[in-house]
Amino acid sequence: MASVTESTAALSDWLDAHIAQGPPALVARVREHALAAPEIGTLPERLSLAAERVLSIVEEHPGDREIALDLLSADALITLALLAQAELAPGGLARFATGVLAGERV
Repeated sequence: MASVTESTAALSDWLDAHIAQGPPALVARVREHALAAPEIGTLPERLSLAAERVLSIVEEHPGDREIALDLLSADALITLALLAQAELAPGGLARFATGVLAGERV
């Protein structure tokens, strides 16, 4: 798929439309991680990259409850990446999901 870079403003607007009804603490953390992702790639790619970065943070943490919100954020970011891909190009969802699971840049 040709990659069209999504701006941080576009990402922020998309997040507002899709996560506003979630638990406030989780919404804030998901936004924080998503908006910290580099401005490269499509919206699904940026969300997937953000999830990958959060999972790296989780893996480096000693494993107490303090990291739970980040783990939930990673899960939400993966789900949002798949949703964004389904909205953008549903025909490429299976390939995108396979790439996300494999940890590949798609």
